[in-house]
Amino acid sequence: MTDRPLIGVTTSTRSGWRIFPLVALNVHLAGGRAVRWVTGRPCNVETVDGIIIGGGDDISPDLYGGNLTASARLDPARDEMELTIARRALERNMPVLGICRGSQMLNIALGGKLDQDAFATHRDSRKYKTILPRRSVQIAEGSRLADHTGLDEMKVNALHTQAVSDLGQDLRVAAKDGGGMVQAIERTAEPFWLGVQWHPEHLFYARRQRAIFKALVSAAAARRRQSDQLEHVDDRAPLAS
Repeated sequence: MTDRPLIGVTTSTRSGWRIFPLVALNVHLAGGRAVRWVTGRPCNVETVDGIIIGGGDDISPDLYGGNLTASARLDPARDEMELTIARRALERNMPVLGICRGSQMLNIALGGKLDQDAFATHRDSRKYKTILPRRSVQIAEGSRLADHTGLDEMKVNALHTQAVSDLGQDLRVAAKDGGGMVQAIERTAEPFWLGVQWHPEHLFYARRQRAIFKALVSAAAARRRQSDQLEHVDDRAPLAS
C-alpha cells in the first residue's frame, strides 16, 4: 500500500468528516491514498506527492479584491491555509486538483479573480440545488481535461454561486456550461493543475469522473518516480575530495 502516491486533501472543519471519505475512496480507486488536512493541524506539502483542495465555504474577497455578498459564508483560516498550500505546491512542481471552492482557490493563487454572484452575471446558467448531476458542461477541445474525459457533453453537479471571472497566470478555461459560466480551469504547462467547479467525488460511479482523480494520481506517481530517481542519482554521486 505504501507504494501508492500520497495525496493531501484539504477539507472544511465543519463538513470534512463526511466529504473526506468520499474523496479518499476516489483517490483509492485511482491508485492513491489520501490524508486529510484541516486548519489547526499539520499539513506539510513536503510529505505528499499530490494535493486536492476540496470544496466548502466561499473564499473571502479580500484575497482578490472582490465585493462581499450578504449570503457569503467565510472561513479565513482555511483561506490562508489553502492559499499557502497552493503556492508551495507550485514552487515544488506538485500536481493539484481543485474541487469547487478548490478550483477557485487555484485561480486566486495564480493571481485570478472570482465573480461573487456568478448567476447574476450568467443569467442563462440555471441554478440547481441537488448533488445529482444536472448541469451540462462542454469540455474545451485541446484541453488536458479532454485528454482524460473526452469531449462529449458532461452532466455534473455544480452548485456553487461563485465562479472564475479573470483567469490567473498560465491558466485557461477547460469547460463551461450553457450559460457561459466557467466550470473547469487548468494550467497550460507543468505541473498538472486542474480545477473543476463540480463535485466529482460524489460521482464515483461515473467513469469520466473517476478519470479526473486518475489524472491527478498518475501525475503524482510520475512526480514521485522522478524524485526517487533524482535521489538515487544523488546517492551515487562521488563525494568531493
